[in-house]
This record gives sequence, structure tokens and C-alpha cells, in this order.
Amino acid sequence: MQNFLFDFDSTVADTKNVAVTATQQAFVKQGLTMPSQDAVVSYMGVPIEVSFAKMADQTLTDAELETLYTVFRQQYQLAEAQGIKLFEGMATTLNELKQRGSHIFVVSSKHSVPLQRNLDQIGLGSTFEAISGSDSVAHYKPAPDGILSLLDRFSLDASKSVMIGDAKYDMQMGHNAGIATAAAMWGAADPASVKAEKPTYLLSKPKDLLTI
Repeated sequence: MQNFLFDFDSTVADTKNVAVTATQQAFVKQGLTMPSQDAVVSYMGVPIEVSFAKMADQTLTDAELETLYTVFRQQYQLAEAQGIKLFEGMATTLNELKQRGSHIFVVSSKHSVPLQRNLDQIGLGSTFEAISGSDSVAHYKPAPDGILSLLDRFSLDASKSVMIGDAKYDMQMGHNAGIATAAAMWGAADPASVKAEKPTYLLSKPKDLLTI
């Protein structure tokens, strides 16, 4: 493989606790029933523009949803300062891939502004050639828009490209884009659902990326 497209949350960095806390706090602050940790985790990898309406136990107007998104982002920024950690071995693996001449990118369901902020926070602000956030695509994961735009923009060979992620949505996205997939089992909250998508590679630790 020459082109490595990474999901961010629970793939590059461990953000689970931050996401759960921020989501639960946002719902409570808006007078909504707090979703369980399991519910929040089950939707990780899905943009909040999709998941929040599904987690709410009542129908919300577009305006109410927009407010909920705003409150969530505020809570996330408060929680992320101490809660985001780079997975062990990820930094050295990324450096090795770059030294080999590989091309590395991030394709995330997170908005590009907090995504870049999080990358800066963990010391990877300028590591990736480009990032693709939820605000840069017309259709969210598992639609292939984020991958296809990067393949086109950088003239990447699809047959030498791989999508790396911890969730079934990442695997589905890679399949829909016609590229290989690699399951980041070190961050998978639901390993069975990831394996059910039959990824091209099952990886137990970041440095396993160096073998594909």
C-alpha cells in the first residue's frame, strides 16, 4: 500500500471518553434524556448531524438540533483538553510511513475545525498531507465522498490505497470507494461489527500498518 487514509477518533487517537462526556452533557443541558455510554459509543464514526437525532428520545426541530450541535461542540472543546491521547505506537508508525514515501491522510466524520485542533493538540498538526472532515463532503460515511475526493485531488491509485478505521462505517466507506480496508482493532468499540464487514486487513496495533 502507498496511500493510507485514516479515521481519527478511536483510530489515530483515543477520544472515546471525551465524546461520551460531551454528548451526555450536551443532551442534559438541552433538557433531553441523557443517552447511555453504550448508545454514544455505538454511533461513533457517524457525524453528529446523523446520530444526535437518532439518540434523542423525542423529535427535535432543525433549530433545536443546530443548538444541540453547538452545545456539544462547546462541551467537547472543554473536555478535549485533557482527554485525547495518541494511541501507543501511532506517532512512530506515521513517521515511518512518511519516511517510506507513503501518502497519509485523515478522513473523519468530525468537522474539520475541531479535527485540525485535535491534531494540533496531539502533535500531529502538520503530519498529514490533507484532512477531510464532515463539512467537506456532500454525503457522510459510509458514503465514499471523503475518500473519492482525496483520490481525485491527489491523483492517488485506488488499488494502492487503504482506509483505516475502528468502526463498521469506515469499512463500509472503504468498500464503497473501491479501496482496501484495514480494521484498527486497537480502538474498535464493537469488534464483531467491524469484522462482519470483512476488512482486507485486521490489525491489532498501529505498527501492523507497516506490514501491509
